[in-house]
Amino acid sequence: MIGGKPALSIEITRECPLRCPGCYAYDEGHLGGEGVTLRQLSDFRGDELVRRVLELVDRERPLHLSLVGGDPLVRHRELEQLLPQLDARRIHVQVVTSAFRELPRVHRSLSRLTISVSVDGLQPEHDERRKPATYERILKSIAGGRVTIHCTVTGQIAGRPGYLEEFLRFWSARPEVQRVWISLFTPQRGAQGPEILTPEQRSAVAVEFERLMPLFPKFHMNPLMIRELRHPPQSPQECIFARVTRSISADLSTRIEPCQFGGDPDCSQCGCIASIGLAAVGHVKLLPGLTAGGLLSASERVGAAVRLLHARRSLPAPPTFSILNNSK
Repeated sequence: MIGGKPALSIEITRECPLRCPGCYAYDEGHLGGEGVTLRQLSDFRGDELVRRVLELVDRERPLHLSLVGGDPLVRHRELEQLLPQLDARRIHVQVVTSAFRELPRVHRSLSRLTISVSVDGLQPEHDERRKPATYERILKSIAGGRVTIHCTVTGQIAGRPGYLEEFLRFWSARPEVQRVWISLFTPQRGAQGPEILTPEQRSAVAVEFERLMPLFPKFHMNPLMIRELRHPPQSPQECIFARVTRSISADLSTRIEPCQFGGDPDCSQCGCIASIGLAAVGHVKLLPGLTAGGLLSASERVGAAVRLLHARRSLPAPPTFSILNNSK
């Protein structure tokens, strides 16, 4: 692992057949507001994409890899080659997709692979927002597979009584679904629009989560995560997910900062499932006076000191020491 980043996220393509309202990946500020958007970047395909992704992974040596886009299933032939080679490297991989087409055939045999399918609410709202990746198409694509369903709650659906319960009941009943993740829409700082939840809606959703947890075992939520949802990090420096994840765009060189959302995310309104999940872990006490988050901070300070020492000596810097690193 280089630079103390246990997780890596790669936009393996700039292409997506969808045009979802509020999609952060195609926002003008996603890549830093320098006048270049994801659709304008060069990207790769075929054997070159496979080779370049594996080279990047071997250089970064992450413990966890997310393949995002665009939509990774645009490069389904390349995924068929990539996924077994990543599994052979013992890397836990997540593919984030709309499931607009059939899932990679190899996915059922890979134990370290998670296919996360984005579903924006119940069928009427989802089909309008995410066509052509309609409910009908998703159900056909995932048939006989094993997936995680990920829903992002927007302002349009946050205040509708019983909505999330109906959503969880439908997807929890599907045999292909192993778990259900629910995030809240995370806006850019200063943004306006119907997707953004009000403070009252955020509070109501947290209360609803508490009610729904015991009813749906596949709903991946717990009291610690709800606590973090009510008190999100106030900056990327406070966000464990942002600190441990390096995000790379479709040209496989442009970094997306400060986190996968890019631009200037409003952390005070963050509802990202990855952020609240890692924040909950970070507050777990390992020893009296020591939390997992404190251990990460200590690791980062040691890594920074090592890099500074080698820079001053003009020596090649070795891979950054990290308490979270897995020795090979």
